[in-house]
Amino acid sequence: MRRILVANRGAIACRIFRTAHRLGLETVAVWSDPDRDALHVREATEARPLGGSTAADSYLRIDKLLAAARSSGADAVHPGYGFLSENADFAQAVADAGLTWIGPGPDAMRALGSKARAKEMAYARGIPCLPGYHGEDQSDERLLAAARDIGFPVMVKASAGGGGRGMRLVTDMAQLPAALQAARSEAQSAFGNGELLLERALPRPRHVEIQVIADMHGRCLHLGERDCSVQRRHQKLIEEAPSPAVDASLRERMGTHAVELARAAGYTGVGTVEFLVDEHGRFWLMEMNTRLQVEHAVTEMVSGLDLVEWQLRIASGERLPYRQEHLNLQGHAIEVRLCAEDEAFLPQTGRVQLFRAPAASEARGAGARLRFDHALFEGVEITPWYDSLLGKLVAHGATRAQAIARLLSALEALKVLGVPTNRRLLAACLRHPEFAAGHAHVDFLARHGDAIRGELAAEEFHAVPEAALALLLPQGAASALASPFPRPSRVRHHGDLLDLPVCEAAGTTPPVAQLAPLGPGRWHVQAGTVDLVLEDASYDPPVGAAAAAAVNELRVPFNGKVIAVHATPGSAVRKGETLVVVESMKLEHALGAARDGTVRSLHVQPGQQVATAQVLVTFEAA
Repeated sequence: MRRILVANRGAIACRIFRTAHRLGLETVAVWSDPDRDALHVREATEARPLGGSTAADSYLRIDKLLAAARSSGADAVHPGYGFLSENADFAQAVADAGLTWIGPGPDAMRALGSKARAKEMAYARGIPCLPGYHGEDQSDERLLAAARDIGFPVMVKASAGGGGRGMRLVTDMAQLPAALQAARSEAQSAFGNGELLLERALPRPRHVEIQVIADMHGRCLHLGERDCSVQRRHQKLIEEAPSPAVDASLRERMGTHAVELARAAGYTGVGTVEFLVDEHGRFWLMEMNTRLQVEHAVTEMVSGLDLVEWQLRIASGERLPYRQEHLNLQGHAIEVRLCAEDEAFLPQTGRVQLFRAPAASEARGAGARLRFDHALFEGVEITPWYDSLLGKLVAHGATRAQAIARLLSALEALKVLGVPTNRRLLAACLRHPEFAAGHAHVDFLARHGDAIRGELAAEEFHAVPEAALALLLPQGAASALASPFPRPSRVRHHGDLLDLPVCEAAGTTPPVAQLAPLGPGRWHVQAGTVDLVLEDASYDPPVGAAAAAAVNELRVPFNGKVIAVHATPGSAVRKGETLVVVESMKLEHALGAARDGTVRSLHVQPGQQVATAQVLVTFEAA
């Protein structure tokens, strides 16, 4: 193995390049049209274009990836995670082309990469599984009948892939047809496979997964567990190792089952066996991810191992030098996923105008206490074509409390201006008493999200005076002096960016606020843990016909692509009824009517690209 093509993008590719370069290997990046100037393109030894904008036209095209490998002289392919990383046909095509596949073999991927087949294998070996349906008959009629047999609530899942895409929680039969349609469409778009399965949903489980690693010589180990219970839309936001809910006995039982499942499939490389765990320590298999996981960094932090390095070594035929009893997990690690989305989980796009990583984030590898895996730089454009994940910030401490404190400090030091992020939401979750006590379950944000958002809104309210004053300062001293708020003593300009100290209580060190324009009359402001967008509201609000038009329009809140339109001119609609489905950042979002009314006209059609605030539907009040 001399030159590795990484069939992925962004922070994922950069993370793999880092280990490959440390080991003296050359790397090849691939890029779609929107990723022409991406960091992973710059960091690779060589780069090859794939063309196209969507994943389906670029990173999911096996033919284009193999052509890039041939033209670049690559002798191995690493799939990263996401995209084709769990596609057995891709693994087979790489092997057939005479290249080294860095991952489990195609047969193991087929056995475990499909959630349905993995469940069948687990059933045969007595591994606990929830009641469900994972048959070949994918008709809506069969799935509806299966749901009746299983009982509600039921979880609809994409059989292929992961990352929460193609997942829907359904509480009654009336919701199921729409959930099947949406999950199937999302899965087809993300993984090229719309096959679904159903399983009984637990009310308040924890999501706990076991990291396994296996060589080609019969040795298979587990590296302990990760707790991934803080989620939104069935996608993980915070992960930690070890789990606050797992003791040594439960770890041994879950680890034994995970290794047994991997051995049964002839698995090699690294992978993750995911379980649901209830408050009594009972657990059930969810699935096995036949790839490296986004959250692998927390396992690396507590184990001292580089899992990408071991992927490369195992693919080269090396033996694992460890036995299970040799592994010694140290301390506690917690990871948060920084995403380009607001506190309501709506995706955000735009250009990053200022980026400052936490000072210690360059400390990586074994013994690192803080790590930030990302592909950010000033000037990078965040587009709607791919998912919203910007990076993973990970902290390690001797104790869980120490890891939380270190991570909170890093989030406060992190600066990303120009694109709103979930930075404040992540910090609020870490500070929440339930999370701090180690009691978070998968419904954590469903139960506490509104209260957390309310607290964040209160923070914004108190920060607005200082931020508003900052916007007046560039207009001249007279405007600033006319403000009723205290004037900061120091202001620093960096082109369009503005730094100023925010007024705080006497005797404290004021944090510095940074502001960046987002467009005419809109600014992005950060100061410590405060992160908000201000708009110029100095004009009079619309009145008369203009106000009526604004009320009777459905506008898209983000850039994306129209997937479906569920309305026709003249049709009556009810408040909350889905009118348009828009895909953005690999997730589908149902946009509904704000009030009862009658559709007057449609302004979009399926397949059409739409921009933030674009009118989708106009309708008349009932």
